[in-house]
Amino acid sequence: MSTTIENRGQFGSKLGFILSAAGSAVGLGNIWKFPGKAYNNGGGSFLVIYILMVAIIGTTVMLAEFVLGRKTQKNAIGALRELNEKYSWVGGLGVLTGFIILCYYCQVGGWTIKYIIAYLTESATVYADPTAYFLNMLGVNGFPLQGAIIFPLIFLALTSFIISRGVADGIEKLSKFLMPLLFILLIGLMIRACTLPGAGEGVAYMLHFDPSKINGNSFLVALGQAFFSLSLGMGVMITYASYLSKEDNLISNTGVVCVLDTCVALFAGFMIIPAVCATGIDPGMGGGFAFATLAGVFMSIPGGTIFGLLFYSLLFFAAITSSISILEGTVAFLVEEKGMERKKTVVYVSMVLFVIGVFYTLSQAYMNIKGIWWSLDGVQFPILGDFMEYLTDRLLLPFGAFFTTVFVGWIWGTDNAIKEATSDGKYKFSLAPAWAFLVKFAAPIAILCIIIAGLFLGMSIA
Repeated sequence: MSTTIENRGQFGSKLGFILSAAGSAVGLGNIWKFPGKAYNNGGGSFLVIYILMVAIIGTTVMLAEFVLGRKTQKNAIGALRELNEKYSWVGGLGVLTGFIILCYYCQVGGWTIKYIIAYLTESATVYADPTAYFLNMLGVNGFPLQGAIIFPLIFLALTSFIISRGVADGIEKLSKFLMPLLFILLIGLMIRACTLPGAGEGVAYMLHFDPSKINGNSFLVALGQAFFSLSLGMGVMITYASYLSKEDNLISNTGVVCVLDTCVALFAGFMIIPAVCATGIDPGMGGGFAFATLAGVFMSIPGGTIFGLLFYSLLFFAAITSSISILEGTVAFLVEEKGMERKKTVVYVSMVLFVIGVFYTLSQAYMNIKGIWWSLDGVQFPILGDFMEYLTDRLLLPFGAFFTTVFVGWIWGTDNAIKEATSDGKYKFSLAPAWAFLVKFAAPIAILCIIIAGLFLGMSIA
């Protein structure tokens, strides 16, 4: 049983779609992964490469996903099934990937709420030992009631409530409110960081272009970051585009969403790198950096408590705008393809991913207590926890995007895709021949490079 097009939700405005899609793309990885990668790969040199990768590969894959969704007006699985039933599994791969990501994403989202409250009520306790505070939240000294249950449950409840209200009344309204607020916070924090005593070194590093720092690894890291930061490969953009009317300009929408996402990454870089240079703390990536190392940075700067409160509010906004898009991908599939009622579906899916997410946090704590690791292809993981990230970042996401570009470029065909992108010739697409080449050849090859580098060469690109 499937839901007819007439009964589906729809974005009420172009702005609503752009902010919602940008909210999906803007996630935790933009805030804490990008600055570390920029710092470790040449600063300004990396920025140039990153922008090129977004412009060439990121926009190509995003437009490919947009045309699939808008053409069929269906979720990721339904879209592929309608165009070629043999390839519906490609959409299924995306939905599965999003579900796994959301299992641990909601846990981290809960941690942002915990830290917002901590900076309001007990910042001195956080500052006493930032690393110990973070590890205690994970449960190294007992069951992590707050880190694994209470605050992740609050975060998931907020996400579920928004999704249960549908596209226009839930996703679109929240995105119109949160995305401008996110940009205001980010720009304000960036300005504050750049004016700290000693921050000039970090600003100069981010603006300096040094060709000698560019190598093959730099391109792969930039390509990987550009690809993953845009929420590609999990069917989210296919689902979001399915809520667009045939009058919307997919070409311009793709450009605007990619520009907004890139701006967030750049602003985050100019926020964090000058701040850590001002305090002498090396930037890094991941949860430990965001919740432990940066807490030490805030402790070391004037007005750090307010700075920290705003930063974790920023992380919360980035997390929830991404989580609603990922959950919507799974819910849309079950509602449209299985005939399930929307609100009940949200509850059932949320319950399952919450239980799995609890084990993610528990595994992080267990690793820190016991120091137990296991390895796969030379890459070490704590039990369960980082394996979920490895599975999605290095396998499922890139494979999903690879098969999507192959489908659009070779199975469905670029002529059909361009016809949909231009709304049957209504909108001009002067770069259509170049895009067709990119989606058929350059994008699949680039994605394969990501897979090979991350899976077989052991490079950290995600």
